Amino acid sequence: MTTTAELTGAVDVVDELVGIRAGDPLDALRRRRPVTREQLQASHDALFDPRDDAAFTVDERLLVAAFATRSTADDATAARYADVAAAADARRTEIVLAEASAAATAGPFGAYREEGLADESTDGRRYEPGIAARDALGERLTAALAHAHLLTFRPREADAAAQARLVDAGWSTDGIVTLSQLVSFLAFQQRVAAGLRALSSSVAAPSASPEEVSA
Repeated sequence: MTTTAELTGAVDVVDELVGIRAGDPLDALRRRRPVTREQLQASHDALFDPRDDAAFTVDERLLVAAFATRSTADDATAARYADVAAAADARRTEIVLAEASAAATAGPFGAYREEGLADESTDGRRYEPGIAARDALGERLTAALAHAHLLTFRPREADAAAQARLVDAGWSTDGIVTLSQLVSFLAFQQRVAAGLRALSSSVAAPSASPEEVSA
């Protein structure tokens, strides 16, 4: 089982998600962009090992991470966050994962407000926590899950009204900012890991250029 310590700095998380080992072709490829590699890991550590988590606790962050990654794909990234969240809170993680599976979709969706772009607007699945989830998880966490789904799949609709719903559920400005940063980071990390896994299965991986992957 993955531990919180393993998640927060003991390893390079992307390497762990992809199964990259020292000396592998993908290890050499990633080392050609050391600053990007280090910044990605540093962002992970800052989000999951913060100096102060009063506005958004680490346990909440893990539950949101499990939800956001599982609603996008049932991959190694989602499995890792589910594993660590369950180690911290098995009961709530089980509920969060069930919500994520029910809310899983492919996007993004949303309505353009700009003149001339209306025809490109699309509609898709919206996530609204049910009564059972609200009772089990509380208004604060279910509001965070709904906002994470909004940012992931309907970013065009992440407006002042969406933020007001978080405030009504007990979220502070600092907490909302960190929640948004977390969801953005998770989406990027998950895409990087998926891209590297695709490269690892390709015979062209050893000769790939740094521009072919963003980390």
